[in-house]
Amino acid sequence: MRPNCPLVSRIGAILREACASALSQPVASIVSITIVCGMCLTVLLTTGRTVGAEQAVISSIDSAGTRSIVVRADSDAGLTSDVLARLSRLDGIVWAGAFGAADDARNAKIPGGPKVPIRQFYGSELAPLGVSRVFPLTNHSSVASRIALSQLGMPNGVGGVQTVDTGTDYAIVGSLTVPDYLQFLEPLILVPQDPTADATAEPVSILVVVAKRPDLVAPVSRAVQSILAVDDPTKIEVSTSEQLATLRGLVESQLGLFGRDLVLVVFAVTGTLVAAIQYGLVMLRRKDFGRRRALGASQSLIVTLVLAQMVILSAAGTLVGSAAAAAALAIQGDPLPAPNYFAGIAILAIVASTIAAIVPSAAAARRDPLRELRVP
Repeated sequence: MRPNCPLVSRIGAILREACASALSQPVASIVSITIVCGMCLTVLLTTGRTVGAEQAVISSIDSAGTRSIVVRADSDAGLTSDVLARLSRLDGIVWAGAFGAADDARNAKIPGGPKVPIRQFYGSELAPLGVSRVFPLTNHSSVASRIALSQLGMPNGVGGVQTVDTGTDYAIVGSLTVPDYLQFLEPLILVPQDPTADATAEPVSILVVVAKRPDLVAPVSRAVQSILAVDDPTKIEVSTSEQLATLRGLVESQLGLFGRDLVLVVFAVTGTLVAAIQYGLVMLRRKDFGRRRALGASQSLIVTLVLAQMVILSAAGTLVGSAAAAAALAIQGDPLPAPNYFAGIAILAIVASTIAAIVPSAAAARRDPLRELRVP
């Protein structure tokens, strides 16, 4: 650490000198901060609003299940629960679950009560359904959605149901959260099967697979169909959200293209203004730079001082502009872009302002000290 101390001290001295120089010219510093602040405001209130709307639209599309693949099989199609073992070896899948054929069930305490479909569930991942507990009665405990519990007359989420056809009893031990890609199964009662049991493959009527990303829906769908291993492929129906995924991509690309073009234009115009202002400030301070050169300051030190001052002023401008834009968007009720978008705009603003100050800083460093000291 000792060899780095002189470097750290030098950087600290340059930053202190840059701050002192900025404070010695309050009007010029305020103008620079205002320009950078205006740049951030313009970008965040235009493209930022667009990005926020884009994210809201994409979130809405995603909530409709743009990554889901649903396989429906007739009772004699030959689709069995062992397909999950084959699916586990595929990449691009975040969740998969198989469901048996629906049986009608009633509240065991209400004879003649409303019927609610109950299904066997095959799969080891119940966390996406909001179920994390261990079931006391393996293969005889069930969980139900809020809609199913309401229809069964079980507001507390506990009780018992009995199937209408076979009279099999199941204990309701809790509730589940039905994600968007399983809404078509509502009202829903699931009987989770023990994934560790060495049971024979059981017939299933519905297989639901969720891809990692919307753009993987098509290839994952083809891969899923290739490993179903059914007896009669004509009795299998596969539905995907590929059209929604395509729409999502179009929305993201079109809105993103508009935002990028506008950001480039705003940064180019603002960078030009910053360069012009900095050049004017350099001309006003040419005697100061001449004295520094006469006292032994190198050209690189002059360039570093000017750029450090611009970094400090632009950082202050981005902070004020980002905070003002976030407040304005929140007051107007517009969706806010993600925090990383704010951070990206702030970094780009600082970089653009610093790049714009390179030419003025080089001009300041190349001034002849003897000539500048003669200027009255």
